[in-house]
Order: sequence, then C-alpha cells, then structure tokens
Amino acid sequence: MVRKRILVVDDEPDIVELVTYNLKKEGFEVSSAFDGNEALARIKKADFDFLILDLMLPGIQGMELCRILRNNPATRHIPVIMLTAKGEEVDRIIGLETGADDYMTKPFSLRELIARVRAVLRRASERAAEDATIRVGDLLINKEAYSVLKKNVPVIISSTEFRLLLYLAERKGRIFSRDQLLDAAWKDEAFVEPRTVDVHIRRLRTHIEDDPSDPRYIKTRRGIGYYMDADL
Repeated sequence: MVRKRILVVDDEPDIVELVTYNLKKEGFEVSSAFDGNEALARIKKADFDFLILDLMLPGIQGMELCRILRNNPATRHIPVIMLTAKGEEVDRIIGLETGADDYMTKPFSLRELIARVRAVLRRASERAAEDATIRVGDLLINKEAYSVLKKNVPVIISSTEFRLLLYLAERKGRIFSRDQLLDAAWKDEAFVEPRTVDVHIRRLRTHIEDDPSDPRYIKTRRGIGYYMDADL
C-alpha cells in the first residue's frame, strides 16, 4: 500500500517535530518546512497528498499559501488542515473560505489531529472517485480506470470506443460531425476515414444499447452527426 505523503508547515520546531513523529507512527510519510517560501518550493518539487499548514508563517503567510495552491490546477486538489493560535470565529471562517478543508486551534490534541487528517483524506478520496466517474442513464463511465459498467455489469469495449463514448458523455446535448469525432478519438492518427466513425459507433451500440436499432444513448442526427441526449 502506498503511504500518503504529508507536508507539515510551521515555524515552531517543537510542533513540527511532535506532529511529524506521531504521523510517522501512524504510517504516513512526512516532510516539513518552517516558512511559506520553503513550503511552496517543496510543493513544486514533490507531490504531496496532504498539507498541515500554520496560519502565521515567515515569508508567505499560511492563508496566502493556501490561496496560491487553490488557484493552481496542479495543486488545488491537495487537502489542507490549517493550524493557528487564533481561535476567533472570523479567523476560522476566513481560513475555510480561503480553501482549507479543516481548521484546528493551538494547543491541539494529536489524536484529534490524526483523526481529522484521516477524515479529510477519506472525503478527498471520495470526491476524487466521484470526479472520475460519469453516470449516463444505466451507464457508469470511469475516466481513470477506462471502464464502463451497465447496470453494474462490466462492458468490454476498445480504447477507441471508450474515447468516443466518453467524449459524447462529457458533452451531452451537442451534435458532433464525423470529422470532429475523428479529431477527438483518433487525434493525430493518419489515414483514418470519416466512415470509420460509423463503424465504431455501430460496434459501440451493440455493447451499450438494449436495442442498437433504436439507440437510447448514442443518437444520430441525419446529415449532421452523433450526439447523446442532454436529458440522460
């Protein structure tokens, strides 16, 4: 099992040492930084699964660092628990609105911190799983696993058929010509005829439709192209 990588950012060495020691005991891989600039540099060089971030830091402040991470598509997914000596409601609200997933006031219980880390990681994992799937009628399309379920039964299709299905599912209600679908599913492959799209659509229908002659999922607009109904 791959261990989750956590970055602990705090300018108090005693807190960093204590939190790091206890997280390692729980099976996490832990790194540390003592100011915002160092933390940002570490995040740019390595992939972290979690950030424990002090509010008041030398250099880049904790809230500003959280804002920077949330505005970057490469780091916006990293869960953050913010630590601070400030316990006023306004500070907690600002921290959460900045993008922190949770907020703990010093002094804090290490057992509670570890429990909150696990809870936030669990929620993040559930969100990631939801983001990776698209449900269309009875179909469940998993973008990461390149898999399709119909009524919870696996549907075996080729990678090209999967790309076609996913492309249409992500753009329900829009009609695409053969040339547009060629660009989407075959990309830069040479010598692919537009009629090849028709062949793959027919094959795909045999796998996902109850009645391929009267398709529910992939419909044809004669003379224009193919589409998925926006109401699915």
